[in-house]
Amino acid sequence: MDRIDRKILAELHGDGRLSLTELADRVGLSLSPCHRRVRALEESGVILGYRALLAPKELGLGFSAIVFVTLREVTRQAVADFEAALPQIPQIIEAQRLFGDPDYLLQVIAKDLQAFQQLYDERLTSLPNVQRLVSTLVMKSVIHDRVLPLS
Repeated sequence: MDRIDRKILAELHGDGRLSLTELADRVGLSLSPCHRRVRALEESGVILGYRALLAPKELGLGFSAIVFVTLREVTRQAVADFEAALPQIPQIIEAQRLFGDPDYLLQVIAKDLQAFQQLYDERLTSLPNVQRLVSTLVMKSVIHDRVLPLS
């Protein structure tokens, strides 16, 4: 990956809706070489996809919590079962496996406190191999969907 690839990535990361023509102009390439480079970055897995950033609050999803999960056991199968169950809960918008205790950090979004409580009681406590859940409410999002430091 060279300087031009990094420029392409920075431009697309800042605005994924750029046309190839506009992108080529911004990085100083003609259209065909720019298109080839973008396609190569996509095929190599550096570019994972394109999506619109949505405002959760404007969509009625104004409640956010962080849930720390400790598993009963941390065997290969127990971890695989737990991780396989996570995508079945669309309110979990991010999940990270951690070193140490707790085992996982889940970012959960819901309509309100009551919706979160129902999700917690009915779905999160039923996840495979869960020993303990500890939640904390998000007061305010300070940094989110930050552009990666590519330079």
